[in-house]
Amino acid sequence: MNSAQRPKRNRYVRFTSNVLRSGGIVNDALCYLIAYVVTVLIYQGWFGYYFDSRLHTTAVIIMAINFFLIRISRDAYSAFRGQGDDLGSGTFLDFLVAVTLTGFTIIQFGELSDLSPRFALIFLGLCIALLIASRLLFRRFVWLGMRHGVIGQRVGIYGADREVTSRLLELLDIERLPHINIIGFADDRRTRVETGMIGRFPYLGGFEELLELARRGMLDQLIVALPLVQQERLNKIIEELSAGAIDICIMPREFLVLRDRYRVNYIGSLPVLSVWQQPVRDFDGILKEIQDRLLALIGILVLSPILLITAIAIKLESKGPILFKQKRFGFNNLEIEVLKFRSMYTDRQDESGGERTRKGDPRVTRVGRIIRRTSIDELPQLFNVLRGEMSIVGPRPHALAMRVGDAYYHDAVRGYAARHRVKPGITGLAQVRGLRGEIDTIERGKQRVEYDIYYIENWSPLLDLRIILETVFKLVWDRHAY
Repeated sequence: MNSAQRPKRNRYVRFTSNVLRSGGIVNDALCYLIAYVVTVLIYQGWFGYYFDSRLHTTAVIIMAINFFLIRISRDAYSAFRGQGDDLGSGTFLDFLVAVTLTGFTIIQFGELSDLSPRFALIFLGLCIALLIASRLLFRRFVWLGMRHGVIGQRVGIYGADREVTSRLLELLDIERLPHINIIGFADDRRTRVETGMIGRFPYLGGFEELLELARRGMLDQLIVALPLVQQERLNKIIEELSAGAIDICIMPREFLVLRDRYRVNYIGSLPVLSVWQQPVRDFDGILKEIQDRLLALIGILVLSPILLITAIAIKLESKGPILFKQKRFGFNNLEIEVLKFRSMYTDRQDESGGERTRKGDPRVTRVGRIIRRTSIDELPQLFNVLRGEMSIVGPRPHALAMRVGDAYYHDAVRGYAARHRVKPGITGLAQVRGLRGEIDTIERGKQRVEYDIYYIENWSPLLDLRIILETVFKLVWDRHAY
């Protein structure tokens, strides 16, 4: 082979997503360091009191060591993907345990009396604030690194057909991974593949084309998505593609056919595919319960003037009760009575929920149009949260007779019942992703359930906070509310 025919040197080598794990550790280390330095500056500049710098520095180091030992022992940084929701791995709990262990250590050595409470409170507040803020910023830095070619994985899909490939692309889109760049799809059996586009993703070709991309440094990872492939053919595919310097992974049939809620876990050292598992469990469940009740109580107190004005306006405009009560599906498919401000004329209400509300619906009162447009009609559900029937964030509760298209929701959308594995919420991920309001097609119904399932499987306190903030912003511009 002459020099003209030799493959050119790979000029496109970049950091892959594995570097994000190390980035997560460095991120948290910087949070502790910055929190300590800023605390010292605030304490000396604002209060001007003397403090034992050696004791306080040692306490911060011990706390940081405790925190990292806990995180690393649980392999918590392996899920650090820069999505902004990485507090779901237990950062709050790990931080609390680290604080507790450090406190016991200080007490054991009899140094508690020399520890400044003001210094400790400032440091702890700054540290947890930085841990949250840094995770919100981390995703943006990953996007910038990917855009400039510093970090990221160029991924190709080798699929059985367009339907399987499209399904995998949908699942990857829901994941919203900033470091993944899908460059296209491939299949060596050209007679079965239309050489057009699937959305914005091009057809790459077969084995030879994939190997050429790998040699040129334009492909980092290949996902083999063949649900019904024979073992002999799979071995041949892997053997031929192993000639390229790329990562090769196989997407199990269950993930493609049965949805992305299936996880690989371990029983001892044995890998198993978890078909069904309880979400938001143990301490996560306690944390979400406390978060819900606290936010609901604060919301009622802060919004009490709006609640009172709305109640008066409803009473003055039309006869009937101020509140509208409707039976809906709750946790574990049990019925709950959801509270709303009445937005329709009493004699035109549909308590079953079988008749959808449409734009310009004559059943809706003038006050009703305003409170539905601004979602004020949903505020009484804060009392449902206090009663333990709902959460602030979760899949929206559906009426018992709610339909999508011409069929009942639970019949039209496969896997619908899985959304009831957690308490329903006042707002949810589907609502801030443009699926609020009338669901008039089965396709929109499926999309809403997909987002509900994704939320359940990826819950974290920070994800809840992000959804709450997005809900507030979207209330002004959402054209699907009426």
